[in-house]
Amino acid sequence: MVDDDPIVRDTISEFINLQENFAVNHAFGSAEEFLAYEFSSLPQILLLDVGLPGLCGINALPLIKNKYIDLDIIMLTTYEEEDKILKALCNGASSYISKRAGLLSILEGIKVVANGGSYMSPQIAKEIANHFFKKSQFPDVELEGRQKEIMGLLVDGNTYQSIAELLNISVETVRSHIKKIYRKLHANNKAEAISIYLNSNT
Repeated sequence: MVDDDPIVRDTISEFINLQENFAVNHAFGSAEEFLAYEFSSLPQILLLDVGLPGLCGINALPLIKNKYIDLDIIMLTTYEEEDKILKALCNGASSYISKRAGLLSILEGIKVVANGGSYMSPQIAKEIANHFFKKSQFPDVELEGRQKEIMGLLVDGNTYQSIAELLNISVETVRSHIKKIYRKLHANNKAEAISIYLNSNT
């Protein structure tokens, strides 16, 4: 496992070592230490923290998978944000477990992954479900180049007048583009348009 907190490393290692058929053979304080180590026998599963000194767990994932293509990686972290979960999964993690879920949940995740599955602790699964629910509520919207520019400036809090000045166009032209944007987004006002646009591009 890779975790920079020695108490976490010791607690989880001691617990797993008490279980039948499982053992923590190596524990590291950083991703760099793990990548530099030469294994005589590669472990089946890696428990990897996100918030590490130096190279963070999410950015380390592609490097680890490139070096050990068959290694199953479980993210074990306090981070439960949707963007971190999705990036970790896209970067090669097979599972994502919150440390808040407890030792039994961690053990369950290891068992599932050892048998070829993928495991998410309940809070993580909820975040993933919410992400896909939002995507279904707000399908991808294709705006034209100028419309994208104007929408981006609206999101940044610009007024019609400031948008006109920044893009060197008239305020009436800005209004015309925004009316077309509203129609495309099925929005009735600026706040609704911004919400739909942001969610459709998450």
